[in-house]
Amino acid sequence: MTTVSEATAGRRELRKARTRAEVRETAQRLFAERGFDAVTIADVAAAADVAVQTVFNHFETKEALFFDGRTPWVEGAAASVTERASGSDPVAALRRYLEADLTQLLVAESRPENRSYLEALHRTTALQSRERMLVEQAGEKVAAVLGVAIADGAWPAAPAADLATAQLLSRMIADLFLVAGRVLVLENRRLVLAPEPDERRRLSVQATTAATLSELEQCMRGLAAQLLGQPG
Repeated sequence: MTTVSEATAGRRELRKARTRAEVRETAQRLFAERGFDAVTIADVAAAADVAVQTVFNHFETKEALFFDGRTPWVEGAAASVTERASGSDPVAALRRYLEADLTQLLVAESRPENRSYLEALHRTTALQSRERMLVEQAGEKVAAVLGVAIADGAWPAAPAADLATAQLLSRMIADLFLVAGRVLVLENRRLVLAPEPDERRRLSVQATTAATLSELEQCMRGLAAQLLGQPG
């Protein structure tokens, strides 16, 4: 049975979530209309009809507000490992998730309605730094859960890996996969924003996503075999 205090707390959390969503939607609309640099937190607060402190209660920086809701891969990549089917390959699960996510992202960022988002990223050093930080955070999260999975013998390529080897392999896999994904995304953006867009080249970048991640997975299998002294 739900108590009065629990119901009150639930309503409070719901109001917070609604306020956060309203602030984010307002801010991202203003960024698209005026440009990221031209919008202040005070502008966002006024347009959302909240206090400036309310905005900061939900978002520590304007850059965090810009990216909020747009980077599900920061948590999703690690979740693909922890939430995979029992007994399944953790690295394959990660590769499948990133392949699907990157394919969707490359297509989405190529649409005309998202051009202002890409232009803001292209022009603003602070946003570029924030995005790099998010990639690093995602890599750390993936490496942590993948290291546990590999040490537990869940990866068929390294069933007998000791803890140190598992941590080395997990860090390499996480960073290689995420950095490769970022290279593909940045190249796609460059082609989208080029004065004379090369549609054939852009589609080629999208088409290489699966092959890139598959080759990296195979390379890491080979490295694992060498580190563990297994037959190639």
